[in-house]
Amino acid sequence: MESTLLLDNSYQPLDIIPWQDAIRLMFLNKVEVIEEYDKELRSTYLIIKMPAVVRLLQAFKRRKKKVKFSRVNIYARDKYRCQYCGSKGSMKDFTFDHVIPRAQGGTTVWENIVTCCQDCNIRKGNRSPKQADMRLINKPVQPEWLPAVIVKVSQKSMPDAWRDYLYWSVALDQD
Repeated sequence: MESTLLLDNSYQPLDIIPWQDAIRLMFLNKVEVIEEYDKELRSTYLIIKMPAVVRLLQAFKRRKKKVKFSRVNIYARDKYRCQYCGSKGSMKDFTFDHVIPRAQGGTTVWENIVTCCQDCNIRKGNRSPKQADMRLINKPVQPEWLPAVIVKVSQKSMPDAWRDYLYWSVALDQD
């Protein structure tokens, strides 16, 4: 099933949406069709080409959302670095640590969770950083920003109609 690339009013990619949603937005006069697939959509009264790329006609202000509390976002906030020794790694290299252990009343909230390597987690154990004679590199806080996500699109599966609009804004997989 084909999808449609949704652009903002300045031609920046926003999302990939079902073609049905693109048709709905088109009939509500909220988007203009920039590129079409060869496939035709037929109804009793109408024949139109399936939209490949649509652009919003008006600018919109994005609502500021709270950052979701998740393991991935904790690692992103801490820049994939252990907050005790500073070692850098990937998600598989880390765990997260309760700064104040749950056994001592610590809770699972932004302000009490940090990225931690296995060695430091074992060394700290069920103690506070002070009790374990360890120091935090950065104080854990709830971020006000959303971590940047790079969209990976395979060059083999990306529709040709999208290429001009995704060239600078996504990482293209060379597979």
